[in-house]
Amino acid sequence: MLSAGPISLFYGKHLALDDVAVEVGAGETVVVLGANGAGKSSLLKAIAGLVRPVPGARNRLDDTDLIGMAAHRYLEQGIALVPEGRGIFGDLTVAENLELGAYTRHARPHETRQRDLVLDLFPRLGERQKQIARTMSGGEQQMLAIGRALMSCPRLLMLDEPSLGLAPIVTSELFAALGRIRETGIALLVVEQNVKASLAIAHRGYLMEAGRITGTGTADALRSDPAVQEAFLGASTPPTPLSNGVSP
Repeated sequence: MLSAGPISLFYGKHLALDDVAVEVGAGETVVVLGANGAGKSSLLKAIAGLVRPVPGARNRLDDTDLIGMAAHRYLEQGIALVPEGRGIFGDLTVAENLELGAYTRHARPHETRQRDLVLDLFPRLGERQKQIARTMSGGEQQMLAIGRALMSCPRLLMLDEPSLGLAPIVTSELFAALGRIRETGIALLVVEQNVKASLAIAHRGYLMEAGRITGTGTADALRSDPAVQEAFLGASTPPTPLSNGVSP
């Protein structure tokens, strides 16, 4: 489905991504793990067409080469990004935000179906259709951001730190919803600080450090890898890794 890379990206003279390559299969959930500043958000922006990588980069969705397309055409191809900070239209109502999510040509015929999906996943949005978005709680705003992205009928939904700043109970609700989205067959590419929650819904994961991919493995292998245990899961005495652990 998605085959991105090698992708290199500069911000001025700063190298943010250095020959990064990731793949996401149809219906697959993949998580990208790494410390702040590792380049995770830059990777999602590059895949979504929001930043321009160094010439020679590859970014394909099935047989479609996305490099060089305008950013709005990435959405038409089926790639939707929920950015860090949500990016909702704060002065519009919940209903208006969702309606705008279905603005693309390929999404309009499916607007009713997608709205039903969104309101089933996030019932609170149904209760707040007429509420101004900026007056909602942080968790509700994040639900709206995901709901608006789903209205575009994405084949690949990318989420940048979806649980950032949310209370634990809201985070649990959010990841339960992401698990249900996974069951619909939509592919997910998730950047997330909550490693336990993200690995619980993921098939595979990548490790990033200083703009490079430093490891990859199945979700089970990453959970049991000593380096991941120590860096992300707070294990003081890491267990012995599985034989199919992280590969460099």
